[in-house]
Amino acid sequence: MTPDWLKQIPQAAQDYIAGRRLDEVECIVADIAGVARGKAMPASKFARQDKFYLPNSIFLQTITGEWADNPTGAFTEPDMILVPDYSTTTAAPWSADCTLQVIHDVFDQQGAPVPMAPRNVLKRVLSLYEAQGWRPIVAPEMEFFLVARNVDPNQPIIPPMGRSGRRAAAKQAYSLSAVDEYGKVIDDIYDFAEAQGFEIDGILQEGGAGQIEINLNHGDPVRLADEIFFFKRLIREAALREDCFATFMAKPIEGEPGSAMHIHHSIIDIATGRNIFSDEQGRETPAFLNFIAGMQAHLPAVIALLAPYVNSYRRYVPDFAAPINLEWGRDNRTTGLRVPVSSPESRRVENRLAGMDCNPYLGLAASLACGYLGLVEGSDPRPECLGDAYMSEDELPLTLGDALDIMVESEPIGEVLGKEFVAVYESVKRNEYKEFLQVISPWEREHLLLNV
Repeated sequence: MTPDWLKQIPQAAQDYIAGRRLDEVECIVADIAGVARGKAMPASKFARQDKFYLPNSIFLQTITGEWADNPTGAFTEPDMILVPDYSTTTAAPWSADCTLQVIHDVFDQQGAPVPMAPRNVLKRVLSLYEAQGWRPIVAPEMEFFLVARNVDPNQPIIPPMGRSGRRAAAKQAYSLSAVDEYGKVIDDIYDFAEAQGFEIDGILQEGGAGQIEINLNHGDPVRLADEIFFFKRLIREAALREDCFATFMAKPIEGEPGSAMHIHHSIIDIATGRNIFSDEQGRETPAFLNFIAGMQAHLPAVIALLAPYVNSYRRYVPDFAAPINLEWGRDNRTTGLRVPVSSPESRRVENRLAGMDCNPYLGLAASLACGYLGLVEGSDPRPECLGDAYMSEDELPLTLGDALDIMVESEPIGEVLGKEFVAVYESVKRNEYKEFLQVISPWEREHLLLNV
C-alpha cells in the first residue's frame, strides 16, 4: 500500500519512484549560506514521522564550519521542529539508490516560524506584499563556471578541458560551439532537471571561459528559490560526473567576469490578476516608478545579502559586465536596475546586482524587500540613465565590512527582514570576515615579503 505522504508529492517525484523501491529520504533545510543541512534516513522511518529535529545552531555556522556568536541568547542549541513541505519533494537522480529530497519548514518548539531560517525570511517578505493585496512574480538567471578539478586551494582556478582537447575559452558569449565543448555536462544537467521536474527556459554561454547561464521560468518566489537551491546541487553533481567542478563563486577566475544571479520582478494585484506596473492602456504606472525608487534607496542596505562573501566584491569592477551603480534604464545593461523590453503585461524590473554566490532565499527576499519599501513609501526614482552607467560614481559598499555596517544601520530593512535575522546574519558574516583577514594572501607574499 502506498504511504499517504507519497500521494502528496509532485508528479515528477511519483514518476521517478514508480516501479522502484524507495530507499532513502533526505530531510533538508537551507542554512544562512544556502548549504543543504539536515538528515538522511530510510524511507520507512520517514513514513512513520511527521516532523524531525535539528539544533538551531545550524543558522550560526559559517561557511568555514566555525560557529558565530549567538546574538539572541545563550548558545544552548535547542532543537527546532522540521515539518516536511511535500510539494518540494524531488528526486536525487545522481544517487546510486532510489532517493528523494524534501525541503522542510522550520519552527520553534512553540510552533512559530524560526526567524533566522532563510526560507522563513522570504515568506515573511511575501506576507507583507500579501497584506497589501500584491503577489510578486520573479524570474532568476543563474550564472556559474565549469572549471577543472581543483584539490589544492593554493593553486588558481583554471577552465575545464573541452571535448576538442582544448581548454574552454573566454569572450565567446552566446556561442553554441562553446556550449558544445562541455556538452556532456549540459546533457546531465538536462537529464537531472527532467527527473526532478524542473523546467529550464534556456542555457547559453556567458562571457567567461566555461561560464554558463541558465534561465528559469517566472513564478512564485518561494518555488523559484527552492528550485535554485536544488539546481545548485544538481549542477555540481552533473559536473562531478564529467570530471570537473561547477562553482557559483562570484569571481572564481582572475581576469574573467563574475557570476551574477539577475532577478526579474513584477507585482500582481491579487484581486484583478493585473501587473501593477502597467495601467489599462499599457503605460507605466506610478507603482512601477515607486518600486524602482525603493531599489535605489534601499539596495545599499542589502548588498551584504546579495554579495555575502569577501570574494563577492571582486565582481563589482567597472566595465567588467557587472554594474556597480543604482541607476535605472530601459534596455540598458550598464545600469544596476534594467527595464527589459517586454509587453505591458510582462513589464518588470531586473536587479543586476545580486551575485550567484548568494543564498537564493535571502537574495530574493532582500531584492523584494527594497521594492516593497518603495511601493509603501511612494517615492520617485532619479531620472532614467540614458547613457553609460559605468561612468556613474560608486554608490555601493565595496567591502563586506562596509556592507554589514550599512545593513545593521537600516531600520526599514530590519523591520522587513526581521531584526533577529539581521542580528544573526551579521554575526555569521562578521565571523567569516574576521577569519578572512587572518589569512595571508599570495599577493602579500609576492610583493611585500622582500620589498617593504
